[in-house]
Amino acid sequence: MKKPVPTIRDVAAGAGVSTATVSKFVNGAQRFSPAVEQAVTRVIAELGYRSNPLAQSMITGRTQSIGLSVLDVANPHFSSVVKGANRVAQEHGYNLLLVDTEENPHRERPLLEALNRRVDGMIVISRIPEAEMDWMLELGKPLVFLGRLAQRDIPCVAGDDHRGAAMLTRHLVTLSHQRIAYLGFSKSRRDEERLSGIRHCMAAAGLQLTVYDGSAPSALEGERMSSSIMLGASHPDALICYNDLMAMGFMKAAQTLGFRVPEDISVAGFDNIDFASYTQPPLTTVDLQSERMGAAAMEQLLAQIDGKPATPSTIIEPRLVLRHSTLNRNP
Repeated sequence: MKKPVPTIRDVAAGAGVSTATVSKFVNGAQRFSPAVEQAVTRVIAELGYRSNPLAQSMITGRTQSIGLSVLDVANPHFSSVVKGANRVAQEHGYNLLLVDTEENPHRERPLLEALNRRVDGMIVISRIPEAEMDWMLELGKPLVFLGRLAQRDIPCVAGDDHRGAAMLTRHLVTLSHQRIAYLGFSKSRRDEERLSGIRHCMAAAGLQLTVYDGSAPSALEGERMSSSIMLGASHPDALICYNDLMAMGFMKAAQTLGFRVPEDISVAGFDNIDFASYTQPPLTTVDLQSERMGAAAMEQLLAQIDGKPATPSTIIEPRLVLRHSTLNRNP
């Protein structure tokens, strides 16, 4: 015969306390005398009692879950964000529920509205224009946005893309590059910040920037754009890509076309994904510290959930990672 599952009433009877006392102790809602806590703990262990998460959430009003939306879970940048956020969530006793919007803005609202009903708060990465974000403010849960916002009063965590782009461009100018181009992704608001940093540094050096716009932030798109960038009348001597994936795809295709990296063209990206150090040659990149971003966003969100004042914004400083895909034109 199957052994009956122990209930909260069994624990209360065994410990000689009320069911309310057991419930408050198990849920961490109240402390009791050492004798009471020891008795309840002993009986729980003896009976093998497990609290019901659904019942616990009804009592506390919390799910102990955090929602995180990413644009493409296959992109290592977002995988690192998830890793950082999940580490902090687990340290505080929370579970992480993930949704992947697959770079489709039309999927974001229904997925986030459904996710919002199951969590205590959300970290959101979105391509939705700020002018269309009113509904996010009406969800009624603590919220942290990953990225910069200019118009909305939503707490955010972001990298300093403008500064990172300027650092990278200054490095290429120092290496005597004259024909610098940018392979961007204009559907991203971060693209504007990176382009601004590149232009600012180029203008200071008296150089003109050539801009190419990709249709997706992927290695496949970098590969596809390679021939149009390299087979024109005069190809650039350095290319900054929107992210490492595009840079890796571009390098592969350019080398297939017979060009040498970095002898014929220096190539650099953003994100410092793990694979960037294993390309041939290893990729120069801007490390925007994706994992740290995820951790900072989770810390900020948990503070809100605990009733602490929201921090308006947290900016993570970039680091320039120099590898062998960039070369001095005049050694």
